[in-house]
Amino acid sequence: MSRRRWRDALWRSGERTVSLVEDERGDVPGWVLITLMTAGLVIIIWGLAGPALSGVFQQAIERVTSF
Repeated sequence: MSRRRWRDALWRSGERTVSLVEDERGDVPGWVLITLMTAGLVIIIWGLAGPALSGVFQQAIERVTSF
């Protein structure tokens, strides 16, 4: 491949990359909503399962330390 063809291919590749980056701005309110909903689910699940998980953890520690 000649130098000119390499240069042209590289230039086209760069142009495509720049256009993709410019198009991928994202939906900030959507990401904020997803983040808040995920945090809310974690808090709810932790609140419901926390005591049970704590009990399981305590039992496991007691079994390990009793050896």
